[in-house]
Formats: sequence, structure tokens, C-alpha cells
Amino acid sequence: MRFRVLVLSAAALLGVAGTAQAADPTVYAAASLTETFPRIDPEARFSFGGSNTLTFQIRQGAPADVFASAAPSFTQELFRDGLVERPVFLAFNRLALIVPRSNPAGIDSVYDVNRDGLKLVIANSRVPVGTYTRTVLRNLGLSAALRNVVSQETDVKSVVGKVALGQADAGFAYVTDARAAASELRSVSIPVFAQPKVRYEIAVVKGAANTTEARAFVRRATGPRGRRVLAQAGFRFSAATPKAR
Repeated sequence: MRFRVLVLSAAALLGVAGTAQAADPTVYAAASLTETFPRIDPEARFSFGGSNTLTFQIRQGAPADVFASAAPSFTQELFRDGLVERPVFLAFNRLALIVPRSNPAGIDSVYDVNRDGLKLVIANSRVPVGTYTRTVLRNLGLSAALRNVVSQETDVKSVVGKVALGQADAGFAYVTDARAAASELRSVSIPVFAQPKVRYEIAVVKGAANTTEARAFVRRATGPRGRRVLAQAGFRFSAATPKAR
């Protein structure tokens, strides 16, 4: 009888362990994936934010199973340091200038950001969209427009929020975020030659509590269903930028 109790207890423990292994993954992802990732896997747990902030949290031991970054530098650094498995390509994105739907400043061109007195909001230089924004301005010869910056945000959603609320005349965001907030914002296109290469990567975090489910999530995100959802949101899978019409 004692042996039987021990066997049953061991079986119960194995059952608990099996349940834990099959638990839904915890996904740390760039804020610009907020609308798409829950559609790819509604059961997963998500933490969205600036890729730089999420990288820091993973380095500090945050309980992430998967990490999706809006810039490959963060996933590649974690890979070199042995903190994630080899990253894989997820999608490409582009930037747009966003203005409130009422467009009180009358902005018609990206070159208008250089006007005196214009209130511009951008992300800080540590978050990918902030780095990409500065690349756009440099490519357009508009770096002097940084004098019009009234706020530097920690992620793209904060930029979108401030512009939508009319706290700035314009801001720079991803095309996908501008599309998600189309009822509140207008987008002003950026010339093809000025667009940076916005490449997203995704990786399984080493030592993840749910490695099996983490790898399954990566497969879903990079597979046919994931690509369909991402494409509907405006993400692309070719580095080539479509010609302006």
C-alpha cells in the first residue's frame, strides 16, 4: 500500500510538471505588434513595449519565453550572449509621418516638419522607432527638425497616443501603427529613398519555462497564419519598398 501511494504521488507530480510544460507561452514583443500577436495566438500571455526595454528585462531574468524585436540588433545581441536561441526573421515595416485627423497644422508633406514652431513628437533614440526616425530625417536632410521636438517617447504607441490627442502637430510612427489608429490619425508618406530598413526578428528565450510552446509560437508567427495576420496589418516580407503612386 505504501509503495502504491508513492507511485501515485510520483504520477501526480509528473502530471503537474507536464501541465506546466504545456502552459501558454509568455511573449515579450515590440509595441508595434500589439494588434497582431494576440490574433496569431489568443492564448499566449503578452508584454508589449520598447524593444530596448524588453531586452533589458530579459537580461534581468524576466520570465519571457519568446522575444520579438523591431530591430535585429537586440535579438542578435541576446543571441551572442547566449540568452536566446538563434533569432529568425519575422517581418519588415516602414515609417510614416502621422498627424491628427483634423490636421490643424496643415501638414501636407514630410518636409513640413522643418517649419518653425511646429510641435513634433518622436521616440527616444534608444528604442528602434526612434533610431529609424532619425535615419529618415538624416536621409531627407531634415535633421534640423529635431529642434521642433516637444517630447521623446519610450515606444511607438506613446507617439501615436500623443499625436491622436492633439498634443503634437505630427510624429513619426510605423505604417502599421498609423493604420491601426486610422480613425484618429492621417498618414503622410515618406519618400522611398529615405525609408530605413525596418526588420523584425523573433527568438525563443533560453531557459524558458515553456520551451515547447515557445517554439510553437515562433512557428505560428512565422508560418502561413502569422504572415497572413501581419500582412493584413501592413507588415511586409520583402525588403523592397513599393514604388510611390
